[in-house]
Amino acid sequence: MVYWGGSTDVTDRTLAEDAIPARIAIPVELRAVAIMLTLAAFGYVLFPDDLAFLTRLISIALLVLSLDLVTGYSGVATLGHSAIFGVSAYAVGNLCLAGQSDPLLLLVAGALAGALMGLASGALITRFKGLPQLVLSIAVGQLVAALANKLSGLTGGSDGLSGISPGRVFGIYAFDIYGRTGYVFSVAVLIVVFVVLLRIVRSPFGLLCRAIKDDSLRARMIGARVYPRLVLMYGVSGVVAGIGGSLAAINTGVVGLDSVSFERSAEALVMLVLGGAGSLWGALIGSIVFQVFEHYVSAANPFHWMTMVGALLIAVVLFAPKGLLPLAISLTGRVASALRSRA
Repeated sequence: MVYWGGSTDVTDRTLAEDAIPARIAIPVELRAVAIMLTLAAFGYVLFPDDLAFLTRLISIALLVLSLDLVTGYSGVATLGHSAIFGVSAYAVGNLCLAGQSDPLLLLVAGALAGALMGLASGALITRFKGLPQLVLSIAVGQLVAALANKLSGLTGGSDGLSGISPGRVFGIYAFDIYGRTGYVFSVAVLIVVFVVLLRIVRSPFGLLCRAIKDDSLRARMIGARVYPRLVLMYGVSGVVAGIGGSLAAINTGVVGLDSVSFERSAEALVMLVLGGAGSLWGALIGSIVFQVFEHYVSAANPFHWMTMVGALLIAVVLFAPKGLLPLAISLTGRVASALRSRA
């Protein structure tokens, strides 16, 4: 492992994640599957008549997870990540309209489109650091959004790309109007992607990307090739964002300009900060909390719901500047210590 002074936050978090499975002898991946199945069941109980919302939540959660790989784990500042998400959604939509309706093949196509877009944009964005990097990522996102608006033959322009009708999953399960097949399909995809990402971020490659984020100069001094690693992580991130875009196109049947908008990128970054950057669980929790909160308050107050969302974000920044996940871990640790001391 590559750790040095200044990376105590990463070290402590990694040790905390490693300590639990060692103590209870359950692999991290199995714990993740169990937790996510529980969350999926809980979501179904809460929203039995609004599964379309949950499938949208999952697709956006994949976008936030992909953003976490480049921003939380690698330290790349970006506000144009929705470009990868949207390009993949358009690619899947056009492929489906051309006659290829197998959902699994559409997922693979979206992942490939996301990987290509991620590698292309990453090769440009990761050459810079700081403010130029951030501005360049915004420029890439705006360029893709402008092209999506102009190339109406491929994207439908401002009207969007509609008529996307995926086939049956494994040739058996059709996408029904209630969204049950789409929800189960999306949950299964999210679990597989999440387990794979757990392996990636805990691998030598993932740990090296964390080291680059902490101090890229020291990473170079130990012989690490920083630029290729960042581009590769951008490609991995593109695959995840591409899968999210694919699910969005498959489940909604429509791809609009909002999928490549700056607002989508900014929202994804807000969700990441809300949950806690540099942690897959933080990205997942942030996306769930933000979207569920937005869903409820927008229904309760359609005119001033953004004010309440803003108040939530201000409260989190003031009382949990590192995100909700570190706050929850800290509170859990304090409660456990208090219980042990009383015993």
